[in-house]
Amino acid sequence: MHNAVLTRAGIAVAGTALLVGGLTACGGDKAGEGAAQADGGRTADAKAHSPVEAVKASYLKTVAAKFAKAELSIVGSDGRTKGQSGSKGWYPAGHDLILKSEKPDTRSVMIGDVIYSQLREPVEGKSWMSMDLAKDGKPGVRLNDDPAEYLAMLLGQEKLTHVGPEKTADGIDAEHYRGSLTNEDLIKADESTKAMSEANRRHLRESVKHITAFEVDLWIGKDGYPVRADTVSTDAKGTTRTTAKFSDFGAVAPVQAPPADQVISFDDLMKETDRKLKEADKTLRDAGLGGLDLDS
Repeated sequence: MHNAVLTRAGIAVAGTALLVGGLTACGGDKAGEGAAQADGGRTADAKAHSPVEAVKASYLKTVAAKFAKAELSIVGSDGRTKGQSGSKGWYPAGHDLILKSEKPDTRSVMIGDVIYSQLREPVEGKSWMSMDLAKDGKPGVRLNDDPAEYLAMLLGQEKLTHVGPEKTADGIDAEHYRGSLTNEDLIKADESTKAMSEANRRHLRESVKHITAFEVDLWIGKDGYPVRADTVSTDAKGTTRTTAKFSDFGAVAPVQAPPADQVISFDDLMKETDRKLKEADKTLRDAGLGGLDLDS
């Protein structure tokens, strides 16, 4: 659902060979009493498997865990498959992941609005590049594909149905829930349940407003944590299919930033790239080879 896009990536790769990585009857006869008990049993069972209640309970438990292991497979609108393997955090959003694609694997670390991307080759002795996604002093708006986020999108969603108990593809006993939501549904998430803080609710609304349709299959394990989410998300760019698996809730170490002395900022990296390109341009021109077209 998210990727940092570098408009000058082509030049950056050429100059420094970097790779940016980039989830609710008293007094009655005995027969009547028996009927009431039977009905009460059905009511209790229905409540126990109420999607709205189940999602809310899982959300609150997940929020408290703060971190979990994550394995994701994402097929984008372009048909290409990308993978993520590592850990994710939430409130604030964070991750420490190995990103997989047709290119060589690379590591990405995110804490709040700052993403650290491992470089293919060191630049000025530094092996990480940092990029601040905040803009004009405002937090960056994006989806994190973390378990708390997936549950947040489903808070109070009456369209969510309980498929039943089953084993996941990985053999985990879980309750299966399914839903097909519109943009309006997503924008109204948590309006009835009020499980989120107001700030997090506002951020979620901003993050999902581009989504026109969202289909989800969610499995919540016996321990109350979400173990898998299969989603199909559609926006103006097309359809993205994601399989997300989560485990080890609360047992994962908090995400930490790389050592400060190993980090170069994106702006400084671009300055260094420009410097090297200008040097190369001068060398070519001095050799009578026409130089580089740096203005294109």
